Amino acid sequence: MNYLLDTHTFMWFVSNSRELGQRAKQLIEDDTSNLFLSVASIWEIGIKNSLGKLDVKGGFESIPDDLKVNGIDIMFFDFNHISIINKLPFHHRDPFDRMIIAQAISENMDITGVDKEFDNYLIDTPVKRIW
Repeated sequence: MNYLLDTHTFMWFVSNSRELGQRAKQLIEDDTSNLFLSVASIWEIGIKNSLGKLDVKGGFESIPDDLKVNGIDIMFFDFNHISIINKLPFHHRDPFDRMIIAQAISENMDITGVDKEFDNYLIDTPVKRIW
């Protein structure tokens, strides 16, 4: 099964944070899971790190290694993802979260994340939020 990791899910996983949900952690550690991180998450991490709002264990440049070591692929944007954003209601004003939700819906991937607001976007879709 394919799963899209929300930004904080990825950050909490690579930093071994206790804040990571147990179900999400098991899914990430399962060798049969196909894991993806949106390029929007990498962009968000870079911006927040440069503003001093997020400390990246190992530094921002460690992210490619964190992805590789954990078998996580980068999901880039395509027109369909942006087209879905154009149709989404504004449950979220955060452009990073909106892109991540649009990608999960477009690619029919369950999303791992703590943000319950995501559920409002997923009501009429087969996509589930896992935490």
